[in-house]
Amino acid sequence: MSSYHLKQDITTLFHAGLTEPFFKSLFMCLFVISVIFLTSGCQKTYYNTMEKLGVHKRDIMVSRVKAAQGAQEEAKDQFKSALDKFSSVLKYDGGKLEEKYEELTTEYDRSNKKAEEVRDRIDDVEDVSEALFSEWEAELALYTNKNLRRTSEQKLRKTQGQYKQLLRAMKRVEGKIDPVLNAFNDQVLFLKHNLNAQAVASLKTELVSVEEDVASLIKDMEVSIREAEIFISTIAN
Repeated sequence: MSSYHLKQDITTLFHAGLTEPFFKSLFMCLFVISVIFLTSGCQKTYYNTMEKLGVHKRDIMVSRVKAAQGAQEEAKDQFKSALDKFSSVLKYDGGKLEEKYEELTTEYDRSNKKAEEVRDRIDDVEDVSEALFSEWEAELALYTNKNLRRTSEQKLRKTQGQYKQLLRAMKRVEGKIDPVLNAFNDQVLFLKHNLNAQAVASLKTELVSVEEDVASLIKDMEVSIREAEIFISTIAN
C-alpha cells in the first residue's frame, strides 16, 4: 500500500459522514496502520481495518477508479503539451537550441511522471478489485434468501463485466504510454548530441509518426475515462 492509498482512503472516510474532530483524531491512527501495512504488505488486514472504520471496499474501489480517471486526464493534457513543445522545436528558425532542448527535456520529464502516476493508479484499482470481488463472491453463499442471493449475484456479474471493460480500456492506455515516451526520449537524446539546425530538420521526418502515436494514446485515454464513469455509475446503483 502506498502513501497515496492512505490519502485517498482517508478522504473517502471523511466523505462517508464522520465528523471533523473524529476525522482528525483518526488520522494519526491510520497513518501508523498504513506504515505497518506498507512494510508488511498485508492488504487484507488493511481493507478489513478500513471497513471497521466505516469505509467499505466498494467505497475504496470508487475512490481509486476516480483517481485513475483523474490521472489519465492529467496525463492526456501533459502529452498534448509535450507534443506541442516538440512541434514548436521543429519549427526552429534561429536562436539558442540549448534552450529548446531544455524545454523539451522538461516536457519529457513531466510526461514520464504523469505516466507513472497513471500506472500506479491502475495498479491501485486492480488491487482493491481483487479484494472486493473475492469477498462479494464468497458472501453469496451466506444468503438464506434465494431471491436476495440471486439479485446480489446478478449485480456482481454486471459489475464484474463492467470492470473488465474498464480494465481493458486502462490496459490499452498503459500499453501505449511507453511507445510515446520512448519516441519523446529519442527526440530529446538526439537533440542533446546534435544541437544544430540540421539535426532539427532530421527530426521533422519523425513528427507525423509521433503525432499519430500521441493521438492514438489520447483517444484511448478518453475511452478509458468514459469507461470509468460508466463503471462508477454501475457500482453505485
